[in-house]
Amino acid sequence: MALSEATQTTDPATDPIRQARIDLAAFHRLAVRFAMDDGIWNHFSLTVPGRPDLFLVKAHGLLCCEVTASNLIAVDSAGKTVEGQGIAETSGVCIHAPIHRGKADAACVLHSHMRYATWLSMIEGGRLMPINQNSLRYYGRISYDDHYNGLADTPDEGRRMAEVLGDNNVLILANHGVIVTGPTVAEAFYDLYYLELCCKEQFTIVSSGAEPRLIPQDVVALTQSQFAGFDDPAAELFFDALKRRLDLEEPDYRD
Repeated sequence: MALSEATQTTDPATDPIRQARIDLAAFHRLAVRFAMDDGIWNHFSLTVPGRPDLFLVKAHGLLCCEVTASNLIAVDSAGKTVEGQGIAETSGVCIHAPIHRGKADAACVLHSHMRYATWLSMIEGGRLMPINQNSLRYYGRISYDDHYNGLADTPDEGRRMAEVLGDNNVLILANHGVIVTGPTVAEAFYDLYYLELCCKEQFTIVSSGAEPRLIPQDVVALTQSQFAGFDDPAAELFFDALKRRLDLEEPDYRD
């Protein structure tokens, strides 16, 4: 099916491209609500179903609150717009294309300058501490890029970031922000949401001056294994619940 056939009148249940557009548009609206956006900046992308050589991203210049399913553009790994109006921002291509291309389970790539995760990236030796049950879900899943190299406006810098990310799905970018990947928008969003919450909790403790109570490493490993074996589609349930809220308050995201 041609990409252009994925119109707003197509039933998402039978059209994976249409559903992909709806889900990515929904995340852009949620990014505003949860302070994960940064003006016209930050990039959230999703591989086009059936077309691993293309990914959906917002056109540069749009605010996240303006994004709809139909105005997302499809671009190739070189950043050329294949469908839609507008262009992708340069670093949005340089960062995202190498990750989509080199990581099979990274259908969705979310790059954010959200407040508390960025705070963690700006402090010397910034690491997520095992101080709360939620933070334990990230045990062994975060890579840390401790070398800020300026704007990510070249393919080489994007490839370097992809190499630092490696087999993990979370990357803390020194003095910059965070990248989270996932096989679906729902799963990537779920990790991004709780990562920011964990960083906020850590910021609160550090700001209080109190000594953090660290969870012992054997309990950290046990809890992470419990998270990994938890047979509950929590990410999808949470994302679907938030989309129901959007359907009531901002239904135009589906347009």
